[in-house]
Amino acid sequence: MDEITNWEPHDDFVDHRIDQTGDYNPAQSPWSLNDRFSHNPTYIASQDELRGIIFSIAQSGAPTRAGSPAMHATEHLEDEPRLLGSHIASKYADITIEQTKGENNKKQMIYLKNYVREVAPWLDMFDSQNTFGIQLPILAHDFPALRYAILAISARQMERKNGTRDSFDSLELYQESIRLLSPLLQVRDANVIATCVLLCCLEMMSARGQDWRRHLEGCAALFNAFEIHGFSSGLLQAVFWCYARMVMEMFIDFFWKLDLQTYYTGSTELGHDNGCTDREFERRWMQLWEDLQKWVLQRPAELLPVQTTKMGPFVHMFFSFWAAISSNQLYHTACILLLGVKPGGTDAETSSVKSPVWHARRVCGISLANPHHGCLNNAVQPLWLAGRLFSHKAEHDAIISLIQEIEAASGWAACWRINDLKMAWGYTVP
Repeated sequence: MDEITNWEPHDDFVDHRIDQTGDYNPAQSPWSLNDRFSHNPTYIASQDELRGIIFSIAQSGAPTRAGSPAMHATEHLEDEPRLLGSHIASKYADITIEQTKGENNKKQMIYLKNYVREVAPWLDMFDSQNTFGIQLPILAHDFPALRYAILAISARQMERKNGTRDSFDSLELYQESIRLLSPLLQVRDANVIATCVLLCCLEMMSARGQDWRRHLEGCAALFNAFEIHGFSSGLLQAVFWCYARMVMEMFIDFFWKLDLQTYYTGSTELGHDNGCTDREFERRWMQLWEDLQKWVLQRPAELLPVQTTKMGPFVHMFFSFWAAISSNQLYHTACILLLGVKPGGTDAETSSVKSPVWHARRVCGISLANPHHGCLNNAVQPLWLAGRLFSHKAEHDAIISLIQEIEAASGWAACWRINDLKMAWGYTVP
C-alpha cells in the first residue's frame, strides 16, 4: 500500500494561514495576486502596446514579401557578431544618455544584482551556457530596451517576493523598455527578440495560468516569423527554450486534452467520425506510455536522482542538475495524465504502470527536495494535478504550504491554484 494513515506534518509544512475551519484565507497571504499591478490601467494599456509592437515586428520579419532586397530574417538574426547591438547602439546613443540622466544608480544596481542572482537562474534552467545570466547583461549595456527589460523583470520579482503592493518601479521600467522598443519595429536584431521574451516573462509572473495564452501568442508569432527554433544558435536558441519552458506549463493544462483525450471523447461522447475505436485508442495510449517509459529508462546519468528518500507522505528525489528536476517531474506528471485516461484491459506491465498516486508522491517530493527557483516556477501545474489525488488533510496542508513557499521564494504567481485544489478536495472556498 502506498497510502498513509496517521502522518503528521513537520512544522515547516504547517500553514498558519489556514483558519480553524480548515479554510485557506488568501487575505492573510502577503503573496496573493491582489498586488494591484496586473489590474493597473497603465499596465494594461502598456501591455496592449507591447502586444502591438510584437506583432508589428513579427509582420515586418515575415519572409512573405516577395522581391524584397532585405536579407532573410533568420540569416540576419543568426549572425552572431551582430548580437552586441553595436549596429544600432550609436544610432540610439542619445536615447541612452538622455534616459540615464538623473536615474537612481543605486536602485539599478540592486535590480541588476537581483536579476543575476534570482531571476536569471530560472530563465537559464535548460541552458548550460547561462545566456540570460551572463550574456544578456553584457548585451544590455549597448541596448537600452533590453537593459530596461532586465531591470523591469527584476523589480517585478522583488516586488512580488517582498509582497509589495504599491511600488511602481517595475511598471515604470516596463513602460520605458516598451518606449525604447517602438523605434525598432523594422530592426531585425536578436536583442529585440530577447527583450520581447523578457517582457512577456514579466507579464506571466503576475498572471494566472489561464491567462498565459495571450502572453505567449506574441512570442510564438515572433519565432514563427523569424524561423527561430530549438536548433537555432546562441542567444536565439536560449530565448526559444526559455519560451518553450513557459509553454510547457500551458501544455499541461490544455495541450494533452487536445490530443489523446479529445480524440477519444470526440468519438465516444460527441459522435465525431475521427476514426477512433476502442482498439485504436488503446494503441495510441500504449504508444505514448511506452515512449514515456523508454525516456525514463534511457535517461543519461545527469538526469538520474542523486538520492531518493521517503519523507512524510512524499518521496523526495534530489537532483544535482537543475534540468533534471523539471524533466523528471514532468515525466511523473505525464504518467498521471495518461493513467487518468487509461483504457480498460491495457496490457501494460503492472510493475511499470504503478498508480497515479505513486507518481503524485514523486511530483510533490521533487519540489520539496529541490529548491531551484526555475524548477519551482515550473512546478505549479504539476503540483495542482498531483495534489488533487490526495485525501489526507496533512497532505493538503503540506501542498498548500509548498505552493505558498514557491510564490514567496520566487515571486512567481502560484497561490491562485490553492482555491482550485481546495475545491477538488471538497473544502469550502470563500
